Amino acid sequence: MFKHTTSAARICSLFHRRFSNHQRDLSELLDIISRLLVLRRYDAISTLKFDFSDQLLNQILTKLRFNPIASLHFFKLASKQSKFRPNVKSYCKFLHILSRARMFDEARAQLRVLVGFLEEDDQLGLFVWGELVRVYREFGFSPTVFDIVLKFYAEKGLVNHALHVFDEMCRWGRVPSLQSCNGLLSGLVRKQEFGSVFGVYDQMRNIGIVPDVCTCSIVVNAYCKDGQVAKALEFLKEVEEDIDLEPNVVTYNSLINGYVGIGDLRSAKEVLKLMKDRGVETNVVTYSLFVKGYCKQGKVYEAEKVIRDMRGENPSLVMDEYGYGALIDGYCRIGKMDCAFWIQDEMLKAGLKMNTFICNSMINGYCKLGRVDEAARVVTSMSKWKLRPDVYSFNTLVNGYCKDGNITKAFELCEKMVREGIDANIVTYNTLLKGFCLINDIDNALKLWHLMIKRGLMPNEVGYGILLDGFFKTGDFKRALTLWKLFLARGFIKPVIGFNTMLNGLCKMGKMAEAEEVFDKMNDLRCPPDKITYNTLIDGYCKAGNMKRALEIKNTMEKKAISLSAEMYNSLITGYFRSKKLNKVAEILNEMQNRVIIPNIVTYGALISGWCKEGMLGKAFTTYFEMKDKGLAPNVVICSTIVSALYRFDMNNDANMLLHKIMDFDLLPGDKSFEKFFEFDMGKSNVKNISDIVDGVVESDRFINNVVYNVAISGLCKLGKIDDAKRFIDLLLRKGFVPDIFTYGTLIHALSSAGDVDEAFKLRDEMLTKGVVPDITTYNALLNGLCKSGNVDRAVRLFRKLGSKGVVPNVVTYNTLIDGFMKTGNTREALKLKEKMVHEGIVPSDATYSCLINRVRKNGEVREAAM
Repeated sequence: MFKHTTSAARICSLFHRRFSNHQRDLSELLDIISRLLVLRRYDAISTLKFDFSDQLLNQILTKLRFNPIASLHFFKLASKQSKFRPNVKSYCKFLHILSRARMFDEARAQLRVLVGFLEEDDQLGLFVWGELVRVYREFGFSPTVFDIVLKFYAEKGLVNHALHVFDEMCRWGRVPSLQSCNGLLSGLVRKQEFGSVFGVYDQMRNIGIVPDVCTCSIVVNAYCKDGQVAKALEFLKEVEEDIDLEPNVVTYNSLINGYVGIGDLRSAKEVLKLMKDRGVETNVVTYSLFVKGYCKQGKVYEAEKVIRDMRGENPSLVMDEYGYGALIDGYCRIGKMDCAFWIQDEMLKAGLKMNTFICNSMINGYCKLGRVDEAARVVTSMSKWKLRPDVYSFNTLVNGYCKDGNITKAFELCEKMVREGIDANIVTYNTLLKGFCLINDIDNALKLWHLMIKRGLMPNEVGYGILLDGFFKTGDFKRALTLWKLFLARGFIKPVIGFNTMLNGLCKMGKMAEAEEVFDKMNDLRCPPDKITYNTLIDGYCKAGNMKRALEIKNTMEKKAISLSAEMYNSLITGYFRSKKLNKVAEILNEMQNRVIIPNIVTYGALISGWCKEGMLGKAFTTYFEMKDKGLAPNVVICSTIVSALYRFDMNNDANMLLHKIMDFDLLPGDKSFEKFFEFDMGKSNVKNISDIVDGVVESDRFINNVVYNVAISGLCKLGKIDDAKRFIDLLLRKGFVPDIFTYGTLIHALSSAGDVDEAFKLRDEMLTKGVVPDITTYNALLNGLCKSGNVDRAVRLFRKLGSKGVVPNVVTYNTLIDGFMKTGNTREALKLKEKMVHEGIVPSDATYSCLINRVRKNGEVREAAM
């Protein structure tokens, strides 16, 4: 040690004596620095006065290439200089030195810096390879560095650079390691460059690399993600035969995932059976894939059964967040939020954590049902799970508020987004834009439009489509045309969205000449029309009565091999009825049958409406029963059409009976049916909107008006929006609407069910003052309200007065009172009432006996109740 110190001192002394006048000879400087590094006198180097340069660094690395420790120290020293940065050539030399010394961690650290060069200039990739080859020739070291670089590039996602290294190594006869090749294949799959995956695999086999099970799994995964599941299975069989390779659970999971992706769960089950036959143990991923597959098809109960079966087959397995998340999302998509919540609770009890995907699924599910407040609570709850809402969370909630007509709340949410550092994107603005257009507030929609542009966000095709549609709905053709010209000037890549919106607006306004001009413009701009384009035009011409042109467009679709749909045929059916060409309707139906195009509920609705308008009630009812036989439930518009026709032909008793069934709260379709009928969700629109839209559906016939208005009122009441129903009626009264027994009956039923019995009786009194006589349905609703609120004595008094009011009790009346007695523990009176109904000739229903038996079982009086 003393000897080394003395030598270093002599070297430093000699350096200062010879080079104090800046006459430094580079070769002697290299010798001095090299000797100090070899002697590990690093402190002495810091006392020397010299400038770092590329030439100096490269020559030191060359001189000390067999001393990696000395090279490492000097390279680090050079990297720390404020006025100097090692260049690419230096890094390439240094990588060779570190690789030869098997200092792989240090090599990877330097590679990370080198990748920074590539990110600054992508063209440096070729230069790096050339320099690595040049140093390889100069030093004569092993080609290990090439494999390290290949693997590192692949891991960092630089697949183009990795591919270049792979190709060059093969060209130079240097065989990459299997591990590096697998890394490259995985990187290519992540980038979805499936063609390159198959090419690299073939090249691997050509140069003699024997794949392992990891390689096999990657290639199978690539085929499956590319949609070539059959090819994946074929490949798997080949490798099993050629190299006697046994697939593992990852391989089989990739194959199952492929089948799940194309919706072929039967084949996926066959793969599962093959796994079990071969003794390959399934894991959580296997079951998660089946959960995802069933949920994609809407079969959530089967998906949940997969989780239960997993526990039975392998109790040690616990479903992960991915599987639970898929199931929760599945329930949310079909509106089963209670089930989604139970699964979430089960997941948390299993020790698993919530994630953003699950929260977003819940938010979306609640919003789709119009339960926006509950969706907002999910967003608030995310903080307790240490999660932050993302832009999707906020956009979904904004959309929920907009559909609910609460634009103010939607804007407040946008401000919250900004405060929390989440930028509102084009989807956010389009959602708000749609919200304004939904309530016909075009002025504020335009203000938002200009604000979006001011903030640097240019509207896209969707935004233009929303605003165009808003202009058309408010009848502002002039501004629609101005916006349309701006749309064309933007030169969008996918302008078909805007064209279809423009065509739809023009067709609804009956401006078919202008629609043809827009259609011609599509061809001029080489924007190919799609199925929606043609269907829109056909519908427009059918409504305009120009069946000849509608059929010409249909023929064009056939020539261009564009599939014909039930929607298109529905338009033709409506058109022929309007044109009084009834013989053509049968031809259209035969053509649909020959083309195996199945009529839908709209088809039957168009047929029933057409036959009713022509007074052919026999054909209307034949069509109705055919629809029922096919398993299709009649919607509100179909029932209303038939009721209106019955009234028109003085078949009042039949009309009243059918209308009672429509207004029955057990038979009335849910909000989904209303959405289909009125083209909006009754639970999510303001009262003025409902009034305007219903006015657009009804006809001039008073009977038809009343039927549709009553159905709309019933829909609001069924959704619990009684105040909205009242406001809706006030609007209708100004338009000359006269409430009838069904209007009052619906409101009384809703108020009674909500427990507001006094208000229900006030409404009954109003009926009487206006000369509308309540029927048994009205009194049954009042009795039900009294019994539910515990006023059974008052219900009995009302029951005893029914005869004096000219109303005869029915089975529902007795069942309501019997249930009221049983709930208050008065079994004796309930049984007496059952005897009275039998004495009056009213046959007890299943509901009667069910109520009695369930209540008296504990008291041992079952036999008496059942008699």
